[in-house]
Amino acid sequence: MILTWADEHQAVLGAARRLQADGHRVVIAPADRAGRADPDAVSSSTSLVSIGLANNEVGTIQPVREVIDRAHERGALVHVDACAGPRWIHIPEGADLISFSGHKLGAGRGGALYVKDGVRIDPLLYGGPQEWGRRAGHEDVLSAVAFATAIAVCALERKDRARMAERQSATLRNLLAELGGHLTGAVERLPNFATCAFDDRRGEDMLLALDLAGVAASSGSACASGSLDPSHVLLAMGLSLNAALGSLRLTTGYATTDEEIARARDILSAVLTRSTAHA
Repeated sequence: MILTWADEHQAVLGAARRLQADGHRVVIAPADRAGRADPDAVSSSTSLVSIGLANNEVGTIQPVREVIDRAHERGALVHVDACAGPRWIHIPEGADLISFSGHKLGAGRGGALYVKDGVRIDPLLYGGPQEWGRRAGHEDVLSAVAFATAIAVCALERKDRARMAERQSATLRNLLAELGGHLTGAVERLPNFATCAFDDRRGEDMLLALDLAGVAASSGSACASGSLDPSHVLLAMGLSLNAALGSLRLTTGYATTDEEIARARDILSAVLTRSTAHA
């Protein structure tokens, strides 16, 4: 049985549903109100678990260590989706597979897949013998070097950058709460996340006004920023449709300055004070 959770990234859920359509037994377990996975969902029949290091929309840090221990006790493999998070937090040891995204670390597009010794995977592309027979085609050396450099820099600067990001995002979270937003995600979140939901404002109206004022924001995953549909993550967390449609996702960047935070705070205060209610 393959296990994942309802608030995982669509990249994981899409693959899970494809496997389900192909006849594999797949369980998509519910998440709690904070977007946290429950390690108890791992059972004796589980053969593969896929869990995110942290939720990409609300920043909740997942109990990856507990999931790895529980899965290995039952002989299951664990895949960790580490596309969100490794810039800010450590990845617990012991995972069998870990996927990374280069652009999340400051490198170019593309990514990397860690495969633990002894774990066999089918090739992604068939043809030549490149990548030990796991992926045919010439290696993208430039992207590989960029990724290795970026993740090394992140490891060296992680603590200092995380402290700064937490201080900056806390400023935004406090403002959002003052303006009537319900903060989403767990207290144990990625340090650069400030996410909330409003019951009486339209997400698209807020995003348009913020964009015109020079503040980049989204109402869910950045991958779906052009969609007006409510976030599947927020619905999986049990938020109402109105709250999901009135969500706001702000994240500070690796090089965000205090001056930029001060300007964003002023813009947010002005925009959210005059934003319209749901029709």
